[in-house]
Parts: sequence; structure tokens; C-alpha cells
Amino acid sequence: MTFPATRMRRLRQSEQLRALVRETALAPGDLIYPLFLCPGKGVRKPVGSMPGVFNLSVDEAVREAEQAAALGLGGLLLFGLPEGKDETGSGAWDEKGIVQLGLRALKASAAAQKFVLIADVCLCEYTSHGHCGVVVKGDEGFSVDNDPSLALLARTAVSLAQAGADVVAPSDMMDGRVGAIRKALDGAGCANTPILSYASKFASAFYGPFREAADSAPQFGDRKTYQMDGANLREAMREIELDLEEGADMILMKPAMPYLDVIRTARERFGVPMGAYQVSGEYSMLHAAFEKGWLDRDRAMLESLISIRRAGADFIVTYFAKEAVRLLQ
Repeated sequence: MTFPATRMRRLRQSEQLRALVRETALAPGDLIYPLFLCPGKGVRKPVGSMPGVFNLSVDEAVREAEQAAALGLGGLLLFGLPEGKDETGSGAWDEKGIVQLGLRALKASAAAQKFVLIADVCLCEYTSHGHCGVVVKGDEGFSVDNDPSLALLARTAVSLAQAGADVVAPSDMMDGRVGAIRKALDGAGCANTPILSYASKFASAFYGPFREAADSAPQFGDRKTYQMDGANLREAMREIELDLEEGADMILMKPAMPYLDVIRTARERFGVPMGAYQVSGEYSMLHAAFEKGWLDRDRAMLESLISIRRAGADFIVTYFAKEAVRLLQ
């Protein structure tokens, strides 16, 4: 039947009707909150380009975790700012490294029993050059040497799992890193530790504010030889397929909003749990509009998150997590 017998507006007349027929839902447990851990005590240093985001000492991170648990968030994603850096990023697998210390403290808190602790696995925050693997310099510049980087990433993943990470999440985009990490975890008695692979991570302009938060900007060159070209959808599907073959248990898409088509295509093709990362640039861009009064803060925030869920993400990593949950309650 067509108009006037069919009237689509009938089911939009009240909030109760709209809620009843709503196709996509967003719940607190769908949201993962990123935290940036730094040395010290009582440290809560604002990140200039990310309003409301801080570098946190471990004691402050535990307080944040208690808030997150009370709000019913699904988990935390942990990044670290070490006291020192070197060419190989050895702080990434140090038993007394900042994320390892944070994991132990969080695991000892009651809050940790209520959500999942996810540890990012990468070297960029720990290397003096800011790249995600071992750098080799030659007459024509530099390159990130893939295969020697795998052992360091695997060592990092084991260290984080042994410190208490419920999930390890490699974000480096080296070829073969999921297989190397799976083998190392199994060999270290961590066979039950899941891998959440950043399976399609694009070389994006939207990471800028994160690099301030994590102090991880490359000191030379860029990451285009290992992070994906944003023009390539079919290649993203190949990356995902390879990571799953190597043993990834879940996949993460990054960034989210500029790549909703990638999320949707992956959702239609793969039946595994899948998340998406609403990255720092997406967050900061929206905040800039909020501060100018150009967008309604609450509506735009939730609309952006719903769009990611609608595209197919089972869960979302977002700096809006705490704010969004308060609106959902």
C-alpha cells in the first residue's frame, strides 16, 4: 500500500513509539574507555587537544576505573607513557613498565571485576623514533623492518598478559604479528588470553591529538608503509582475513566515522566480534564544534556513536564513553 494508507510517521509520534521500533541500540556495556597511564603519583595532566582527556598516574587511573565500573562501561583500553624511550621500545615489555604497573593495580581493585582490561600492544609510545617497529636506516632514508619487530611485539603481549591484561590488542600493523603473538602467548601459558587485532588500521590524519596524548608522534617520516591506504576497501578485507587466520579472536576498525563503509563491509563478511575506535581526531573535531556552539553536544555525541553501531560495530572505543553513558541512563 502507498500513501495515504501507508503513513511512515505513525510510528514517530512519541518517544515511546520511537523507542519501541528503534533498530539500533547503544548500551553502556558497548563502550570501551581509553586511558593514558604515566609515571608519578596524583598526576592528572590535561591533554591540550583533547578536552576532558588526561595523562593519569596509576593511582588516578584506578579512580577512573572505579567511575567506569560504576557507570557500567564494557572495559578500558590502556596506553602507556614510559619514563624513558630507546630505539627498540624496551619499556613496552618491561615487567615494571607503566602499563604493567597499571594492570596490576587495576586488577587488585574491585572495579576490575566489572569490566574487561584491554592492553594496547605497540612500540610507538616506547621508541625514541616514534615508529611501531624496529627502524633500519640506510642511504635512502629509513624503513621499519617487519620481521625483527614481531619478536618484540610478541614479547610485549606476553608481558601485558602476565601483568593482568584480559585482552591484548596489537595496533602496529606489522605483517604476521597476530600469529607471532598467538604463538608466544600459548608458549607462555597464556593460551586463554584473547587477541583483539587492529585488523584494518588506516594511515589517517585523524590520529593527531592521540599522538599528543601518548607522546607517540614519529620523529621522522610517516607510517604509510605499514598502516593502510585509506582508499583501499578490498585490501582491508584481506588484512582482516589474514589476522583471523593467524588467530585473532576479535577485530577492531580504526578510525570509525570516516570508514563506516569498511565497518559495514566487514560486518557482512565476517562473523567474529568486531569493534570500532572513534579516534582522537573524531573526538576533538566534535568538541571544537561543541565549544563554538555549532553542534548540540549531547545529540551529536550520541548520533556519532549510533552511526558506528548501525554500521556493524559490536562495541566502540571512545573518549566520550563516560559522557555518553550518563546520557543513556
